[in-house]
Amino acid sequence: MAHIQPFRIAIPDADLADLTARLQRTRWPEAECVDDWSQGIPLSYTRELAAYWADEYDWRAREAGLNRFEQFTTDIDGLPIHFIHARSTRPDAFPLIITHGWPGSVVEFHKVIEPLTDAGFHVVCPSLPGYGFSGKPRSTGWGVERIAAAWDELMVRLGYRRYGAQGGDWGAAVTTQIGRNIGHCVAIHTNMPIGRAPKDLSDPTPDEQAALERLGYYQRWDSGYSKQQSTRPQTLGYGLVDSPVGQLAWIVEKFWSWTDCDGHPENALTRDELLDNVMLYWATGTGASSARLYWESFGSFAGGGAVTLPTGVAAFPLEILRSPRHWCEPHYNITRWTTMPRGGHFAAFEQPGPFVEEVGSFFADFR
Repeated sequence: MAHIQPFRIAIPDADLADLTARLQRTRWPEAECVDDWSQGIPLSYTRELAAYWADEYDWRAREAGLNRFEQFTTDIDGLPIHFIHARSTRPDAFPLIITHGWPGSVVEFHKVIEPLTDAGFHVVCPSLPGYGFSGKPRSTGWGVERIAAAWDELMVRLGYRRYGAQGGDWGAAVTTQIGRNIGHCVAIHTNMPIGRAPKDLSDPTPDEQAALERLGYYQRWDSGYSKQQSTRPQTLGYGLVDSPVGQLAWIVEKFWSWTDCDGHPENALTRDELLDNVMLYWATGTGASSARLYWESFGSFAGGGAVTLPTGVAAFPLEILRSPRHWCEPHYNITRWTTMPRGGHFAAFEQPGPFVEEVGSFFADFR
């Protein structure tokens, strides 16, 4: 059996001192020319959050909180893969692999892992290649298809020859591909289903019109990050890996845009939670390596055949793109569709209770 070794997060003191020094030496731009977020994350809030990061944020306490989970690394295709593995005590426990996306991390799931194990799941939560504490690919080829195959190998390596998969964002693309592969997975669940408008759509319903308007907004105002990361991730990486404020701004702006936050990210998540997630990029220097997944796979994000495995969908009202069910049905065997009352793109992070209830209800039939 391939080697699996225990892992604990332990950022060196010297790295934390360097972070503080860099924050204190930040070269700030002038303020935006508007009184909202329409030109990007505002200078006043960025300075406030950076000052909190430097002077009040307690990484050691946050690190200890993350280390309450059993963590491991194992090599798959020559790349170290980091993962949380939380086992349930229930005799009928069902294995479940949950996958994050960008600009998220395993931090997204810190509020749902224990409730899921209590609900009877063995939870496996890996860091994507090039993200967090997983290895950074040194050659091309680590796209969605390869990650999906690696996740199936990981589950089998852990002794799970029958399991479920869940994910959003890139995690949705990986989970969808796992469903296409029909390896050892028996059902999938996603909070960001991949759907497309019908080609002959001439008289859209109100739901379809809302979806088209959201798509238009995304393409015009909200997709610049993906264009840069899918075309020139290396160029972007120099700034992200060198400047903690640059990395903070690049990520937190998306939490403002993609969470159900009523105009401010701290209405959805705490300041510490926002910075926990930023730290998993800053402390690991993964600004460039995480962006390369867009270069590898963004052009084929919605490609591939239909998923025939049973599929559950949790449709959150402030998801980036909100495809109606019938747009998604040609691509999935949808057996459960739940319209959620609140929440955005980071479902498990924003709405942990409803997320656990929905996931638990869907997979109950597959134990």
